[in-house]
Amino acid sequence: MIRARKLSRYGASAALLALAGLSASACGAPGSSSSSGSGGGSGSGPIKIAVVDAQSGQDSSLGHWEYDGVKLAVRQANAHGGIGGRKIVLTLFDDQGDPTVTTDIAHKIASGGYVAVFGAAESADSIAMAPVLRRAKIPAITSGQSPQLAALHDPYEFLNTPTSVTYDSTLANYLVKTKGYRSIAMITNNDAYGMGEHDAFQADLTGFGIKPLADEVVTADATDFSADLTTIRQHHPQVLFIGAEEVESGLIAKQARALGIKAIFAGGAPMGTPLFVSTAGASNVEGSIASSAYLSNDLNAQTRAFAAVYRAAYGQPPELHGAKAYDGAQIVIRALRNSDAATGLKLANAIRAVRYHGLVGDFVFNADGVGLFKTRIGVIKNGQVVLVQ
Repeated sequence: MIRARKLSRYGASAALLALAGLSASACGAPGSSSSSGSGGGSGSGPIKIAVVDAQSGQDSSLGHWEYDGVKLAVRQANAHGGIGGRKIVLTLFDDQGDPTVTTDIAHKIASGGYVAVFGAAESADSIAMAPVLRRAKIPAITSGQSPQLAALHDPYEFLNTPTSVTYDSTLANYLVKTKGYRSIAMITNNDAYGMGEHDAFQADLTGFGIKPLADEVVTADATDFSADLTTIRQHHPQVLFIGAEEVESGLIAKQARALGIKAIFAGGAPMGTPLFVSTAGASNVEGSIASSAYLSNDLNAQTRAFAAVYRAAYGQPPELHGAKAYDGAQIVIRALRNSDAATGLKLANAIRAVRYHGLVGDFVFNADGVGLFKTRIGVIKNGQVVLVQ
């Protein structure tokens, strides 16, 4: 069933990856923060940067991973003298994955002396913050993938990931041109991320002369997909494209298998994460195909070095969200150093000027804040994503 759609919630060497002390604030209550230090971009004292990510709610795992990635980059920067001798201080805000809460937080940040923002993990939250931060001239590095973020044409908004256009064109090309699949159904949600996935993947299929056998749209907070999946089952697709965040995608996959749907699951970045696999159950998603900018910690020497230090710091391996948050933080740190701790538009321009060989790709930002235009294809085998050579 297609429902009305609305905007809902939703090279570093091993030597440089040495662990050091971290200056960051603790997590406060939802929508609040614990601030440490002052100074902002005043030219002396600590440099204040806000992190806005869900620490509670369904997608809190994403927020925890992203915060860990940012903390690691800041820890390394402060261990090497910070920014001209000034330490970077992080303040964590829990936006609960709710755009209304995120907007309130943005107003606090705008008046709080922060020079930059890391977050949010979800497109809808980042879109909600953007007008407030733009008026305050505060650059933000978001992990959102919705093409709506690029469409803002906001000089202060930057993505640490490709948009859905890149994820889905890579996926569609692999499914149709490489594997020869043409019997494809779709199920997406109606938040900013899901809408971007839907429109991008549908456009790719149209380019191949393919009309989806079924095109189901669900709400972003749905947990029961039986009606939509029953409709899809009637068409017996070879492939079921899922365009939703990690937990919801996992629930869709799990329920699809329970209803006897045998299609191969395919999707963007969420499908390449441990959270998707654990939610769906590894046996249910064996053979699923994911398009992602970061499929494995064993891609190269750089990702292996990062994974070793991340595991030492947090006791678990990193995944996409930690990696891209780390890259985004490294870019801002370089921009601060290159600009002598500038703020406002000068800092935004310095971010845009950074050329960075990161964990998730080679960043070269365009005028709309998009810096990556490539993803890789992986297949889930025994609960792990394996890069397709």
